[in-house]
Amino acid sequence: MKLLNQFKGADFVTLAAKTKDIIKYFNFEFNKNLGQNFLTDGVALNKIMDTAGIDDETFVIEIGAGIGTLTQEMAKRAFKVCAVEIDKELVKILKETLLNFNNVEIVHMDALNFNFNEAVKEYGDKKIMVVANLPYYITTPILTKILTSWKGVNSITVMVQKEAAQRIMADPSTHEYGPLSITANYYANVKKAFNVSRSCFIPQPRVDSQVIKMSIRKKPAAEVYDEKLFFTLIKTSFNMRRKTLLNVLKTFGLSIDEL
Repeated sequence: MKLLNQFKGADFVTLAAKTKDIIKYFNFEFNKNLGQNFLTDGVALNKIMDTAGIDDETFVIEIGAGIGTLTQEMAKRAFKVCAVEIDKELVKILKETLLNFNNVEIVHMDALNFNFNEAVKEYGDKKIMVVANLPYYITTPILTKILTSWKGVNSITVMVQKEAAQRIMADPSTHEYGPLSITANYYANVKKAFNVSRSCFIPQPRVDSQVIKMSIRKKPAAEVYDEKLFFTLIKTSFNMRRKTLLNVLKTFGLSIDEL
């Protein structure tokens, strides 16, 4: 119990040694299917906080809370943190590591199924921010969900694999440019914040990461008559890169005159 009590301190997870201790203490086994990597670098942690710009008027939704490394730091500054975690074993750990914070709610759930409207209905007067450390496999569906469905979010600060960041920030006519690039820039002003070396994580991933910030636009970057049709067209077009735009449009069942 003495060991567990020391884990309840607010700063225990900012060092790699302490992270290893808690993994050992709870006998936690990483789930490769979930792409789990815990940040252990205090400098990177502080830079994420500075990038997000969290204060006591902020309601934060954290996606992928892990063992609470970032959650603790956000809880020190935010009005409230809603920590969403899909792994039930990590939820057990979070209940211990976040015990000293009365402004944190732990939600055991797949973020794709998270009821955003229900979560924020009591906090309409607060700034709503999303902060996340996303594995590659879920980067596109999660960000697309947030950008298109979570109305009222002020900003998204996200750490992703470098390749994913390049796709999000890609310029037109580049190989990386695609539906995610268009969606992100349609809804937000996207800026790269900083790089995070693979050595800053346990276990160490194969690639480096980047932190980017998306500041949600008051109005989308372009006026679109039918957003659903617009994004369906974009997705179809990039899935049929070798075809002309006219042939892509024909797949929607429209005649030449209608086009």
